[in-house]
Amino acid sequence: MTATRLLLPARARQQPEWASLDELKDVLLSLEHKPPLVDATACADLATGLGRAARGEAFVLQAGECAERFADASPDVVLAKADELHALADEFTAAGGPPTVRMGRIAGQYAKPRSNPTETLPDGTELPVYRGDAVNAPEPTKAARTALPSRLLLAYRHAGTTLSTLLERDLGLAGRAAPQRTYAGHEALLLEYEQALVRPGTDGRAYGSSGHFLWIGDRTRQPDHQHVQFAASIGNPVGVKIGPGASPEDVRTLVRMLDARRHPGRLSLIVRMGRDRIVPKLTSVLRALGDEASDVAWICDPMHGNTRVNGAGQKSRAVEDVTREIEGFVTALHAHGLHPAGLMLETAHHPVTECVGSAAELASATPLPRYESACDPRLSPRQAREVLAFTAALL
Repeated sequence: MTATRLLLPARARQQPEWASLDELKDVLLSLEHKPPLVDATACADLATGLGRAARGEAFVLQAGECAERFADASPDVVLAKADELHALADEFTAAGGPPTVRMGRIAGQYAKPRSNPTETLPDGTELPVYRGDAVNAPEPTKAARTALPSRLLLAYRHAGTTLSTLLERDLGLAGRAAPQRTYAGHEALLLEYEQALVRPGTDGRAYGSSGHFLWIGDRTRQPDHQHVQFAASIGNPVGVKIGPGASPEDVRTLVRMLDARRHPGRLSLIVRMGRDRIVPKLTSVLRALGDEASDVAWICDPMHGNTRVNGAGQKSRAVEDVTREIEGFVTALHAHGLHPAGLMLETAHHPVTECVGSAAELASATPLPRYESACDPRLSPRQAREVLAFTAALL
C-alpha cells in the first residue's frame, strides 16, 4: 500500500467513507496481487473499434444496468443481458444502421455517484446513501449502508464471474460467419479499486484491468483531480461524461490531457446535455475544439440529462425526451461534419416499467408498477428497440 493511494480520496470526489482504513489497506493489497480481469489486447481491439466509429465506419452500442447487483452475476442473468445487447445491435444494423461495436454496462458497474451523501427516510432517519454494491447495500438500515472495504473483493469476484460467462458465450459463437465480441465497460469511480487493478500492458504502458472501457463521470471530470489523472495514466480506451455544466474550455483541456497523441479510439466524449440543451451546448463545445473534435468518438447518453420525478415521487424518463436528445446530438455533429459514434443507454433485459413514453405521463400519481432498478430508471426492451430504430433512421 502506497501513501499516494491513501491520499486519493482527498483529491477525488464521490469517494466512500470506508468503515475501516486498516481493512481497506488489506483489501487493496489483496487486489494488487490478483490476476487481471481483462487483457490489454482486448482493450486495444476495442480502441480500434471505437476509432472506426469515430470515422463513421461503425456505431458503438453500450447498454445495460444503471447499477449492477452482485446477485445478477449468475450465468443465466449474464447470458440474458448479453443476448439482449446483441439482439438490440443486430436489429439496429438490420434497420439501416452501421455495423455495431457491442459493449455492456456490465462486469464492474457496481458503484454510483450520488447527488447527496445521505438520504432521509419517511420516519426522519438519516442514512448514508446507497452507492452501489461495491460500497454498501440498498436496504434502508444503518448496517446495510455502512461502506465495507470487503465489498471491493466481492466486486472483483463477481466481475470475474460475469466476464468468464461473457467470454464463454463469445467463444461458443466463434463458429458463426461474423462473431461479435461483448466488451465490458463501467464508470471508474472507486479510484482505490481501479488503481489496485492496474497492470502492465503488452506495449509497456499500464492499463486498467478492471474493464475494457473505463469512463469518468460528469461529477468527477475536474482536470486537476485524480479521476482524470488516473484516466490519463492508463492505456485503455477511456470516456468522459460531458454534461450541460461543462465549459468548452474544460472540455478542450480534457481532450488534450486524455488524448495527447490524438489517437482515434482512445477518447470518447459521452454527451449528456438534456433534450433542450443538447444543440446549443454541444455546438459551443465543437466550436471550441475545432479540428481536435475529429479525434474524439462522440457518444450520446440521452438518459441522464432527461431524468425527471413523476407524480408518485419516482425517478423516471420519457422516451420522447430521449429521442429528442439523440436527434439534437446527430444534428449538431452533422453540422460540423462529424460522425455520431454511438449511444450509451441504461436498459433492462426484461419488461420493466421504469420509463414512460411521453413527458405527459410523468404527471400521474400512480406509481410505476415494475420499478426494479437499484438506482436510475432503465428502458424496457421494447422502449430500447424504439430508441434504436429511431436512431437508425436518423443515420
